[in-house]
Amino acid sequence: MDRIRLGAAICGSYCTFEDYMPVLEKLAEKYDVTAIMSEKTSVTDSRFGEAKLWRERIEKITGREIVDTIPKAEPIGPKKLLDVMVVAPCTGNTLAKLAAGIADTALTMAVKSHLRNGRPVVVAVSTNDGLSGNARNIGELMVRKNYFFVPFRQDDPFGKPNSLVADFSLTESTIEKAMTGVQIQPILLAGV
Repeated sequence: MDRIRLGAAICGSYCTFEDYMPVLEKLAEKYDVTAIMSEKTSVTDSRFGEAKLWRERIEKITGREIVDTIPKAEPIGPKKLLDVMVVAPCTGNTLAKLAAGIADTALTMAVKSHLRNGRPVVVAVSTNDGLSGNARNIGELMVRKNYFFVPFRQDDPFGKPNSLVADFSLTESTIEKAMTGVQIQPILLAGV
């Protein structure tokens, strides 16, 4: 039996990369993983690490080159290259683009291209404005047929009261449910 083909679309929430890498490693043990990054995310150094080192680590985990341009991402849909896509961590900027149907990066093009086949997209939110500016974008995607959310919570209710972050440990369970067309529950988690 062929392994499920998973797109791992990684956004620029650099502060969560270290938490997400063990999850990506676990996913790569079970699924045939293709990593996708926007052009900016794939080359931007941050206080959380150098882009080159993150790229090397991701490519080592997946065993293949990162999809990092629109021309590389566009064939994902027409060639039916993926069975499921996970956008993790998903920034507020990417949430807004997905909700508006904007495909101006390799990552957003990959999602748009993948969706043309009616296949699931799993979103693992990581944004400082999830309960403010991006609340409506989360709501917009939640009601769309092929979007599923990794359960999330406020990560710092007193210091950053609008900030949300997915519980990455629930990514695989969310994928399994999404593959059957079901949203894992509960979506909103208590505590920090």
